[in-house]
Amino acid sequence: MKIALMSASGTIGQRILEEALMRGHQVTAIVRDPSRITKQNENLTVVTGNIFEEASVAKAVVGHDVVISAFGPAFGSGEEHTLVEATRALIKGVKSAGVDRLLAVGGAASLEVAPGVLLIDTPEFPEIVKPTATAHRDALDVYRQEKELNWTNLSPAAKIAPGERTGKYRTGTEQLIVDEKGESYISAEDYAIAMLDEVEKPQYSRQRFTVGY
Repeated sequence: MKIALMSASGTIGQRILEEALMRGHQVTAIVRDPSRITKQNENLTVVTGNIFEEASVAKAVVGHDVVISAFGPAFGSGEEHTLVEATRALIKGVKSAGVDRLLAVGGAASLEVAPGVLLIDTPEFPEIVKPTATAHRDALDVYRQEKELNWTNLSPAAKIAPGERTGKYRTGTEQLIVDEKGESYISAEDYAIAMLDEVEKPQYSRQRFTVGY
């Protein structure tokens, strides 16, 4: 498949890029600074693009089978609010380019930990993470209002970090996935596997799903 990957140079974006190339897909990595992509591969093209500009998105993704956005503002960056703005421009750009499918990295905080109780509303949820978590929740609301585009939003477990590529994970929809110890974790590598599995064999069209161990 021809995959356009927004924000391919970040922690999760790099893993999605690696997984997509490993599977033999043709990938266009779309970044603000192409020098940040040092990987060489015959199936990789690197282009400059701005996720905040509809026209820039449309130009970069036209002709692809699917778009994946790994964009997400860093914790404590002060730029958390920009995620909703980026999401709106991304959706408009993808639709303008005539690409039918968009997948995006989401957040875990809007998942339920008990009936009617979201992770972000629990007493132990870190204050420093709340601005980013709130932005991801609001971005998900933007997706849920989109009725034309075939979108999918993938929420990670409560903790996601670079780690081992095991190829094993569990999926859910609205509830946080925890292991037998009550912990919620996924490696960035296995998260990327789940993302590409959904690209290749769609199961969660126009909805959010989540992964964890």
